[in-house]
Amino acid sequence: MRNRQVKAALRSAAACVALLAGQAFAQAPAPTPPPALPGASATPASAPAPETAPAAAQPPVAPPRRQGPPPPPPPPPGWPTPGQPVEYLPKSAQGQHQPPAWPTQTRAPYTPAHVAFQVKTVAEGLEYPWGLAFLPDGRMLVTERPGRIRIVSQDGKLSPPVVGVPPVHVQQISGLQDVVLDPHFAQNHIIYWTYVEARSAEGPKASSGVALARARLVDDPQPRVEDLQIIYRQKPDLVTEHSNYGGRMIFGADGYLYLTLGDRDSLEWRPYIQKLDNGVGKVIRIKTDGSAAPGNPFAGKPGALPELWSYGFRNPLGVTFRGQTKQLWVVDVGPRGGDYVELVKPGRDYGWPVSRYGQEYSGEQVGVGPSAPGMEQPVYYWDPVISPSSITFYDGKLFPAWKGDAFVTSLTQKHLVRLQMDGDKVAGEERLLADLDERMREVKEGPDGSIYLITDNQKGRILRLVP
Repeated sequence: MRNRQVKAALRSAAACVALLAGQAFAQAPAPTPPPALPGASATPASAPAPETAPAAAQPPVAPPRRQGPPPPPPPPPGWPTPGQPVEYLPKSAQGQHQPPAWPTQTRAPYTPAHVAFQVKTVAEGLEYPWGLAFLPDGRMLVTERPGRIRIVSQDGKLSPPVVGVPPVHVQQISGLQDVVLDPHFAQNHIIYWTYVEARSAEGPKASSGVALARARLVDDPQPRVEDLQIIYRQKPDLVTEHSNYGGRMIFGADGYLYLTLGDRDSLEWRPYIQKLDNGVGKVIRIKTDGSAAPGNPFAGKPGALPELWSYGFRNPLGVTFRGQTKQLWVVDVGPRGGDYVELVKPGRDYGWPVSRYGQEYSGEQVGVGPSAPGMEQPVYYWDPVISPSSITFYDGKLFPAWKGDAFVTSLTQKHLVRLQMDGDKVAGEERLLADLDERMREVKEGPDGSIYLITDNQKGRILRLVP
């Protein structure tokens, strides 16, 4: 539609120019043809002579002088203009009156940082990679959704799959999920990973949930894990044909593990999300043995799980801390016309499914609408959605212009989002790597300040952005 409109406008402009030129020629005597402009065609030799003799010869008319450099060509349709919203597609939440709570809560202006970088392929041939962790020697651990963990060397060589990983229940886009190192990995070689665990017989009526495993990594030519423990299981066991497991995790500066848990995408199980006696649609905070960390906001509350940190999420696929602060940030895959960036605070309710921007896929509004008393507003939301799958704040030295910016990977729109921050608000947005046309699963800052990404494909890659 946008291309047809542009072509029509160009045809209309050309017609106007031709009409004006014809009128000027008819009203003025024909002067001696001026010298042709560079690149312009001269009057053809076969042009007919005028019917009446011209008046006295006129001096040649000099071509008009151009003031300054030639104007740049117009951008192609859909290309963002600095200062205008980077998103130009129509909103998906049709028929819903959902004004943002502040101007840049959505569709922030396009603010390019004009940073030059190269995209290097570190490794390839990974089957739907999901999580990435950096080992102390510069190698990486990477998970693959079908149920494998591999070690990746700095030159991109893949190890055989790590032996000893328990069976994984692959359901839609979920399976083996995230991986992190213990804060004392250099001494104890302990790793943690999340995966979807079948809790009953396989099949359409199988119950499942997120499980968190802990084991010691034995780094031999054939790597393996030993002393395996399943230290946490999402409760309760639910039967659903959909996904929305969450499963992203990070250690905080306090030494405790923060884990996201999805809502399982089932209307039948939605009442669990706003209740505190279960792990559906929650963020939890636990010790390295899986027990509740001290100081959690619902500890001692009758009927509440002591490990809960916050609640009211749909499918929180990304979690990070901002720089050296204690601020916990999450990206949450929402309904139609609503994906969110959240600043997560202890004990707070983030609204799903009572109050959120966007609309149900049935076309109805979400709960009571985009706001409700006692429920947090997202820092930022996208409409149409981008399916955010991870988030990190850049704190390195290789890209000074990006320092402090948030980076978010997009699965469905296939790009890397850069959010320019102004305090705890988004001031601008830029979208990178769309030319790769690959689903982006995770972004992380590397130990050297470069930016690493993994792509969500059957032949997935680990990419590295360098100056």
